[in-house]
Amino acid sequence: MQKYKKVLLTGASGQLGTAILKEGARGYFLTPGIDVLDITRYSSIEEYFNKHKFNAIIHCAALARMTKCEKYPITAIETNIKGTANLVMAVISKETRLKRPLRFIQISTDGVYPGAKGNYSEKDETIPYNIYGWTKLGAECAVHLLKNFCIIRTSFFNPGKISFDHSATDLYSSKVTIDYLARAIMVLLESKFIGTINIGGRRQSDYERYKKFKPSLQPCKGIDISKSIGFNLAKDASLNYGQWKKIERGLLKTSNG
Repeated sequence: MQKYKKVLLTGASGQLGTAILKEGARGYFLTPGIDVLDITRYSSIEEYFNKHKFNAIIHCAALARMTKCEKYPITAIETNIKGTANLVMAVISKETRLKRPLRFIQISTDGVYPGAKGNYSEKDETIPYNIYGWTKLGAECAVHLLKNFCIIRTSFFNPGKISFDHSATDLYSSKVTIDYLARAIMVLLESKFIGTINIGGRRQSDYERYKKFKPSLQPCKGIDISKSIGFNLAKDASLNYGQWKKIERGLLKTSNG
């Protein structure tokens, strides 16, 4: 039984937003475009919040391409930090009027960790290695001011849209498929969990992970990719996701009676 009857989904037109929409019933989500809800303008959020009723938010909208964040840092700040802070302020204001907290799911990144040693837990130090990670960490700071929040640190990929022809054998992560992440988000939306949680899968090299979905993929080294894009990538961004597995197993046991 769904606890939250109407959910505001920001970034609904993006890859993750589209995957999340498949997990909800018709009419379950509110999916305003940027012309209706512009998170970089507080007045736009305030106007939308005053006109619509909902009791939860899944915040996916972000400037998520690392190359774009490196090239356009001001836009990254405006979207990822300022945009999230604007949402948080509007939520606090709405909660004051309603006299009850709203559920807030923040999609963050494994990029808030240093990306050097791997197996990062939620309690490890957060020292991002690029602009994208710093802006998402800034967004997390704002979300911590809410009462009923869940920050999801993760990294995902779409098995059906692997556009590159080479992948590194010496860069490691705990990336999950986009469909798996969408289902996990819906589980955490309905859960009582409050705080920060890692969602990940088995530690693998990028090449090992993608090869099974794209057999024509060719191996390369991480330094080759870094040279082509102009900035360094995480050597080992793998996650300790034990906390998430406990929640997942617990809910599976419940659903199986």
